[in-house]
Amino acid sequence: TTFQLRYVATDFDVQGKGLGGIVLDVVEEELRALGVEQVWANGRNTALDFYRAHNWQLIVGSEHLSPETKLPHTIIYKLLLS
Repeated sequence: TTFQLRYVATDFDVQGKGLGGIVLDVVEEELRALGVEQVWANGRNTALDFYRAHNWQLIVGSEHLSPETKLPHTIIYKLLLS
């Protein structure tokens, strides 16, 4: 089972304080409990280091502009169950 995360972000004034990581950890744990094996998202390129720090992988060659925001994104994913 695969799940897509959408519209994940924190306000600029609280970025870098660990709150996004806490939210991501809770979401991943809830998805594991539901039996989800993989989670993916269109990660904003400015946030890719954040996702890499949380063991997400990038799909090379998947770079694109988001139709909604017109900002550069890359498809990212994480395996939750092994």
